[in-house]
Amino acid sequence: MHRYCIEISYLGTDFAGWQSQINATGVQTLIEKALTQLLKTPILIVGSSRTDAGVHALQQFAHFDTSNTFEIDDFCYRLNQMLPFSICIKNIVEVKPNFHSRYDAVSRSYEYRITRKKNPFLLGQAHLFSSYLDIDLMNKANKILFQHTDYQAFSKVHTDVTSFHCTIMRAEWISNTDLLVFHIKANRFLRGMVRAIVGTLIQVGLKKLSIEGFEQIILSKDRKNAGAAVPAKGLFLTEVNY
Repeated sequence: MHRYCIEISYLGTDFAGWQSQINATGVQTLIEKALTQLLKTPILIVGSSRTDAGVHALQQFAHFDTSNTFEIDDFCYRLNQMLPFSICIKNIVEVKPNFHSRYDAVSRSYEYRITRKKNPFLLGQAHLFSSYLDIDLMNKANKILFQHTDYQAFSKVHTDVTSFHCTIMRAEWISNTDLLVFHIKANRFLRGMVRAIVGTLIQVGLKKLSIEGFEQIILSKDRKNAGAAVPAKGLFLTEVNY
C-alpha cells in the first residue's frame, strides 16, 4: 500500500466547502470521484483543513492510500483534466505510510481580503467594505490575541471539538492601496474563527468597540458577544506547514 499527499488550490465560490456532504458538492467529493475513476478503485482523501462554503484555498493538502503505482507527472495532468477549472492539483508526492495531512500539520495560515472600492476583478474574492477603518487601532487589538489561547467566543456554537484552545502566531492587517488584508497564522483554527475575529476587529476599526472591549469578548467565551462573521468570499487558506 502506498500513501500519497496531494497539494491543491481551489476557488471556493461554487462549492459547499471542502468536506463531502450529502446534499451539496464539496471539493473533496470531486477529487475523490476523479481519483476513483483514474485508479479504478474507491479512493477516500483526508484534508489538512476543512474550509467552509465559499472559502478559497491557495494551498490545501490531502492524503490518500492506494495499492496502485503511477507516473506522477502524467497522473497529475490527467487528474487536472478531470476536475473543473476552479480546482487545481499542484503536486503529488509519495509520503511515509504514517503521514497524516491533518494531524501532522503544525500551523495553518489564512488571509481575509477587504476591498475598499468596487472592483470587478475581485468579484467573489474580497469583501467590499468602503467605510473608514482605523488600521492602527485594529492592529493594536490584534496584540490582545497573543495573550490568550481560548477562542470559544469566535467559534461556531454547534461544533464537535473537545477544546477551544489555539496558539496564534501571527495576526496583522496590511493595507495596500484599496486592498486591506488580514493575515493570521495558528496551530489550529476553530469553525468560523477567522471570519468572527475579522468581524469583531472591524467593530474596533469603526471605533464602535474598544480594545478593552475586544479583550472582554475573548474572556466571555460567548459567541453572541463577538461581531458578526464577515462573508466567506474574502477568506483564503494560504499555507499549511508540516
